[in-house]
Amino acid sequence: MRFTDVGRFALVAVIVGLASTGMAADKWGLKTGNPELKSAGSLAFGPDGILLVGDAKAATIFAIGTGDTKGDPAGVDLNIDGLKEKVAAVLGGSARTIAINDLAANPLSGNIYLSVTNGTTPAIVRIDAAGKLSQLSLKGVGFLKVTLPDAPEDKVVGQGRRRRNRRSESITDLAYSDGKVIVSGAAAGASSSTVREIAFPFNGADQGALIEIYHGAHGRFETTAVARAFVPFNINGKPHLLAGFTCTPLVKFPLGDLKPGAKVRGTTVAELGNRNRPLDMIVYKQNGRQYLLMANSARGVMKISTEDIERSEGIDKRISGTAGQTYETIESLKGVVQLDRLTDERGVIVTKAEGGELNLTTINLP
Repeated sequence: MRFTDVGRFALVAVIVGLASTGMAADKWGLKTGNPELKSAGSLAFGPDGILLVGDAKAATIFAIGTGDTKGDPAGVDLNIDGLKEKVAAVLGGSARTIAINDLAANPLSGNIYLSVTNGTTPAIVRIDAAGKLSQLSLKGVGFLKVTLPDAPEDKVVGQGRRRRNRRSESITDLAYSDGKVIVSGAAAGASSSTVREIAFPFNGADQGALIEIYHGAHGRFETTAVARAFVPFNINGKPHLLAGFTCTPLVKFPLGDLKPGAKVRGTTVAELGNRNRPLDMIVYKQNGRQYLLMANSARGVMKISTEDIERSEGIDKRISGTAGQTYETIESLKGVVQLDRLTDERGVIVTKAEGGELNLTTINLP
């Protein structure tokens, strides 16, 4: 049998991909198998192109070897209209039953990954630098997983507006930093808001730290409000989390304080407006300064200053309106529901148009 040039190139690509996956497996102890997702939510990238997937339904975090380690994130330039229709064409089914749950840009390649629900079936879709969509196979791949030990029970509780399944909040956001996977979400119990640091490669998960925040818009301390979005952030050389909560306090936590079983009160460094929910958050540098860029459900995209964020005092009294860290609303970014950083200059966003259509675009960070 003779191979055409196209065939040779395709074979080489497959071999290189398998070799990359194999190297990741050797280094990080990934086991070949079929990760069986019950849901696909929060996404982040670990080392060597390993994709971290939060499966809130199973209260489990999967680490999946993609073999995707080479590319040019700075050169990615995408403009994809009708994203749900294009995802449906790849997965099969109708755009009406497609939900885009999260987005993550691979910092090594610039390829974009989407966590998707197709009807009731979870999937991961990859978008390459040319804008081609493909489903990430979960058959015979290298992976690890860790299950959270104290997730809320998987059942609907409460009445009326308070009726909900708390299991869906077992994983609300995740990130990889300094050899650990950081996870926010809800645990079982009355004081249920948690942050966990899980060493990678996984060797089990502990109960995490229970966190408390002062919510200026509500004028009280709270222990059940979960972090909706967060970023690892160094303050005076020490690792912290900056986390956004519904209605919309921005709170810092020293990572060193978030020990298993500890009860940790964060410092509220900003109140950014009530009746609003943080959707996504990134940190980037511009002109020697660091900024947060946060997409919100009702208050647009905020570019938040980190100047003087190292101060020890925080908001501890009821606030009407906004206070703390200064910000500007980026008027040119409308309807942003997902965002991630490609470089300090470039990012990728998913926007929702007035008719409900989702579009994916790369942008210059403001």
